[in-house]
Amino acid sequence: MIKEFQIHKIADFGGEEFEISDNLAIEKPLEIAVKSGSSGEKNSVSVTMRTPENDEELAVGFLFTEGIIFSKQNLNNPVSSQIEDHKITVNFSNDFNPDLQKLKRNFYTTSSCGVCGKESIEAIKQVCRIPIEELSEPLNVNILFSLSEKLRLQQKTFESTGGIHASALFDLEGNLLNLREDVGRHNALDKLIGAELLKTTENDFFLKDRIVLLSGRASFELIQKCAMAGVPIICAIGAPSSLAVETAENFGITLVGFLKNGNANIYCGADKINLKNGSNEN
Repeated sequence: MIKEFQIHKIADFGGEEFEISDNLAIEKPLEIAVKSGSSGEKNSVSVTMRTPENDEELAVGFLFTEGIIFSKQNLNNPVSSQIEDHKITVNFSNDFNPDLQKLKRNFYTTSSCGVCGKESIEAIKQVCRIPIEELSEPLNVNILFSLSEKLRLQQKTFESTGGIHASALFDLEGNLLNLREDVGRHNALDKLIGAELLKTTENDFFLKDRIVLLSGRASFELIQKCAMAGVPIICAIGAPSSLAVETAENFGITLVGFLKNGNANIYCGADKINLKNGSNEN
C-alpha cells in the first residue's frame, strides 16, 4: 500500500527545483493478540510497525517464527478476528495452550538484544523443532542467478516507492511460488511464512526444498525465522551480518549474499550449490 505526497524536489546540486508528487510506503502499527480456545482469555503479545496488508499472515507467521505455534492445527476457525485496522487477534484451538512467557522473556528477535552470538543461536535451538534437510541434489547455480531478476519484476510496490522490503519463495527449479512486501523486512518474511502455513494441508509445517530470497540484507533475525521454518537455502540481494552467517552455518543452511548481476557470495553451505553448471554467456 502506498500514499502520495507533494514534495519540493531539488536536483543537480540545487541548480534545479520543482514541485512533484512522490509515492511512499504506508507504515502503521499493528497490535497482535492471541485468544485461548479453551478459556477465551485474550493476551496482547506484540506491536509492530507494518504495511497494512496481509495482517492475518503477518500475525500467524510471527507466532510461528517465535516458536509459539507449530502448525495449522494450533489455530481455530476462524483463524483471526480484526475489528480494528490496528489490532488483530489470533484464535487458538481448544486443545492448544502455549507458553506465552516465551515472548515476555524477549526471545531473540533483534540484532540489538545485547547477547552474544552463541547465546542467540542456542536460544533458537531450544525452540526450533524442524531439522534442515539435505537436498536430493545440489541447486544449479544458473537457477540461483535467475532469482533476483524474477523478484525485481514482481516487486510492484518497490518500483513505485523504493522504500519497501520483499521476501520471495522459490522452488528448486527457480519458480516463484509466493511473494510478500512490507516496510519492515522481518514483517515481509513473517507474512510469507504465515501465508504458506495457512494454506498447507499437512500436520507438520516446514519449507523443505524451498529457497527464500530477501530483497535487502540478511540479518540474524531473518535467518532465525527461516531456521524455524526449515528453509535450506537463503539468498539476499545485500550483505549478511556476521551473526547471520554463524547462525546459518550452525543450522546447516546455505546462505548467499550479494546475489545480483550474475554475482554471488556463498558464505556457508556451498555444497548445496552445483557450481559446475555456471555459464559465461551474456
